[in-house]
Amino acid sequence: MDRILIRGGVPLAGTITIGGAKNAALPLMAASLLTAEPLVLANLPDLADIRTMANLLVQHGVTVTIPADAADQPGHVLELSACHITSTTAPYDLVFIVYSDQLAEVPAAALKAAVVEKLEKAGVLA
Repeated sequence: MDRILIRGGVPLAGTITIGGAKNAALPLMAASLLTAEPLVLANLPDLADIRTMANLLVQHGVTVTIPADAADQPGHVLELSACHITSTTAPYDLVFIVYSDQLAEVPAAALKAAVVEKLEKAGVLA
């Protein structure tokens, strides 16, 4: 972990903006399914994985919007509302996109087996 070493007897003042982290954002986005209350996430990184997860959540009935005051906040801001979940089955093409960056080019049967294994480990499949 990076750190800042400060020497001297002068009091500090000011702010430091911390960049958003994809590995923190994706589980928080998924957590929107656990409440009917709106969830506002700020300082999200502008990555394809974030957009894919937002698309996946929309497929389940989650409303994903950019709040009107988003320009006043650091990074990208999304408001997620899962008050009307319409589906509990993820479309294969989106699941494939989420996991494809972790898999090398392999024959279709091996690819399917790898995806099924990851989903079983994640507790999505019984």
